[in-house]
Amino acid sequence: MPETSLPHLVIKGKKIPVPIIQGGMGVGVSLHPLARAVAREGGLGIVSSACLDRLVSKRTGKRVNTYEAAYEEVSRAKEGEGFAGINIMGALVRDYNDSVKGALDAGADVIISGAGLPLTLPIIQPSKDTALIPIVSSTRALEIICKKWEKLGCRPDAIVLEGPLAGGHLGFKMEQIDLESNRLENLFPPVKDMAMRYGDFPVIVAGGIYTHADIVKFLAMGADGVQMGTRFLATGESSASPEYKQAVIAAKEEDILVAHDPGSPCGLPFRVISHSPMYVSSLQRRRPPKCDKGYVLLKDKEGAFTLCPAKESNEHHFCICNGLLSSAGYNPDKEEPLYTVGTNASRVDRVLSVRELMGELTGRSLCSPS
Repeated sequence: MPETSLPHLVIKGKKIPVPIIQGGMGVGVSLHPLARAVAREGGLGIVSSACLDRLVSKRTGKRVNTYEAAYEEVSRAKEGEGFAGINIMGALVRDYNDSVKGALDAGADVIISGAGLPLTLPIIQPSKDTALIPIVSSTRALEIICKKWEKLGCRPDAIVLEGPLAGGHLGFKMEQIDLESNRLENLFPPVKDMAMRYGDFPVIVAGGIYTHADIVKFLAMGADGVQMGTRFLATGESSASPEYKQAVIAAKEEDILVAHDPGSPCGLPFRVISHSPMYVSSLQRRRPPKCDKGYVLLKDKEGAFTLCPAKESNEHHFCICNGLLSSAGYNPDKEEPLYTVGTNASRVDRVLSVRELMGELTGRSLCSPS
């Protein structure tokens, strides 16, 4: 691999050549072609567990369950050289444990988990060589995780600190997103201090990081690495639909907003492109409420997974499962797509290969983004 001025990233004894983690973008954006390409360029490639059973079943023509899908996708991401893992959302309660088990059995280098505090992650199954990495947005969240995991006899192998400029679900209330105190630059120092207090594990920063200069800036502040999503969404190896990628390229700064009402049935603020067809339909209350996928279902009083706000009404929530599946090309003839992006998506002006992008981000190429 060509030389780069960026330092290595070491997590649980794994020496990752480039301190760049490709974000696990669900649904269906971060699959094995993207993760494997990033791994081959020296970064840490990540697949997303969201709706993997349907996506892998469609691709292979063979029906697979959640465990089998996670095992399959992680295994394929790890083919060849480099490091690869998986992002598993805590909000996907029904499939969480099976996704973890499949990833562990496939030998994932890391499991990254957010959209809720992954308090039970260490006890689902022995992690062996797999690094367990929670996503947090505050010192309070990190302390809760560390104290809980200490009681379980372990600690995080690293953490991802995600600021409010990220794409998808955000770990902040609507009124907190624009606070100066919640800028990533201001969140980082106390979180880094707490990480040192609980074992000095690596802190990876995420949310709004776009250029090589951004990476260098946060590494100089003491971050051990960065996680980036939107830049990798607009690559040839990303599994986002061509329409999704073109929507990103066409998006202007004013087109990117944080959706809340209507918003995600997970209850977290959710950053989208405002002209996403499903978001527009949700504003106009044109889509009838239904739920035929069920990935964000919660348990009812009898313990069955039946509850989802988008199942009962379209007044305040859009159907994230169907919208995001459509944006990955799963069912575009039946459902309108929903395009989620980070706050800097308007800066994307073309689709690059992962090799070109990694060359730019590591400073190996003279290319500069717009």
